[in-house]
Amino acid sequence: MKREILFLMLCTFISSVFVSAQNNTLTRKEKQEGWKLLFDGKNFDGWRKCNAAGMATNWEIDEEAMKVKRGERAGHGQGGDILFAGEKFSDFELSVDWKIEKEGNSGIFYYVVEEPGKPIYNAAPEVQVLDNWNASDNRLTNHLAGSLYDMLPALPQNAKPAGEWNTILIRVKDGKATHTQNGVKVVEYTLWTPEWYELVAKSKFKDWPGFKEGPAKEGYIGLQDHGYDCWFRNIKIRKL
Repeated sequence: MKREILFLMLCTFISSVFVSAQNNTLTRKEKQEGWKLLFDGKNFDGWRKCNAAGMATNWEIDEEAMKVKRGERAGHGQGGDILFAGEKFSDFELSVDWKIEKEGNSGIFYYVVEEPGKPIYNAAPEVQVLDNWNASDNRLTNHLAGSLYDMLPALPQNAKPAGEWNTILIRVKDGKATHTQNGVKVVEYTLWTPEWYELVAKSKFKDWPGFKEGPAKEGYIGLQDHGYDCWFRNIKIRKL
């Protein structure tokens, strides 16, 4: 019996090490397909604060993930929105694992264009990150996790609860964009079309110049500091 218990403990340990080793790495197949890691699980190389030279101080490495730390006032960030400054992207597939604390709120941005004095979301589409069950911003369907924030809801809504990992795949090719959440396509739209500008006109962004004129056709990938604990890992991208 003792041997069996020891054997099971050893198998569990080996399994946990193996699973852990897979985070923030690329398989041979992914490398052949052109995927590139934007985070190695160890440091913030390539990342910095939006409209600044260095990395935001309210981020840390935790659980092999980039973690933005809860602020003094939940829901009010500390100016810690960050972007991957190593390269701008136009047509791409971006995959990100995320999890968030209870009541938490955050976001993933693409086509970020920096403007002094302007926030990261000034003109960039946002893919919502949210605790759908407990966050105060859960009253509108287009504010739920995976949605094109304040414009299109993620349907079917299949996000996992606070504290559990989700995977979002954002694909943009020739203006056609999709969000695939936990393996299911939940949002589809086409940028720079009459339909797109109709969505803008019905959203909170209707009078924002960046949305009325854009978005840009290339830009940075960004992550939001919304004042809640939020983790991001397995951040990888490939050009299309």
